[in-house]
Amino acid sequence: MQRCLYRAECREDANPSAFWGAQTGLLSKRMDRLGLAQLSVFQNGKELFLYYECASREVEPGQLFQGEAEILKEWPGGEQPRLWVPMMDIFHYQQPVSAEQWKRSHTTGTPYGRVAALKPEQVASYVYHHYQYQEERPGDGDKYGIIGLHENLLFFYSELPATVEPAPYAGKLTTNLRPENWGEVMDPHFRKWSEMGPDQAIWKKLGLVLTIPRPHTGKGE
Repeated sequence: MQRCLYRAECREDANPSAFWGAQTGLLSKRMDRLGLAQLSVFQNGKELFLYYECASREVEPGQLFQGEAEILKEWPGGEQPRLWVPMMDIFHYQQPVSAEQWKRSHTTGTPYGRVAALKPEQVASYVYHHYQYQEERPGDGDKYGIIGLHENLLFFYSELPATVEPAPYAGKLTTNLRPENWGEVMDPHFRKWSEMGPDQAIWKKLGLVLTIPRPHTGKGE
C-alpha cells in the first residue's frame, strides 16, 4: 500500500470546495477503479494539501482528477507541467503492513490536517529527530498520522478520534535517543505563524475541502 501526500496552489478566485463538490460521485467511481481510499483535500488560503491511499501501485493525482487546471496553477520544475507536487513522508507513527492491519476500526473518523513552516537551516535537524522517534517508538501516536515535507513546509495528516495501538513490527533503531522534552527541542525548528493565536502559532489547522473515505476495494491492483 502507498500513502500519497501532495501540495498545490489555487488560481485567483478559485473555489475548490465547489469544484470538487460537484464531482464527488464521479471521483468515488474513479477511486474504486484505481484502487484508492481515504481521499482528503485541505486548504490554507491559496494552498491545497492532498492525502490518499493506493491499494498497490502509486497513482498520481492527474490520473484521478480531471479539469483541475481550471482552479490550480502550474508548478515549475519537472519534465512536464505539474499541478500537484509530491511531499516526502518524513515521519509516520505506523506504516501499513497488510490490508487487514490497516483497516479502520471506526467509520466516523474525521480527517484532520495541519501545516507548519520550518526554518530552512533546521530542516535536517527536524528530519533527524523524527526518524529517531519513528524508528525508536513505532505506534506512539495516531496510527494514521503522517508528516509530509516539500521545501520547508510540513503537512501533518491524521484522523480524529485518534487510533492508538501497538505497531505490529519493531522499529529499525534500538536506541533511546528521542528527547523527553520533545516540545522544547522542537520549538526552535519552526517559523511561527504571526497571524495565529498561541494554540496555532506552530501548527496551523487546515480547512477540510473534500473527503471521500472509501474503503479499499482491491480494484486497480
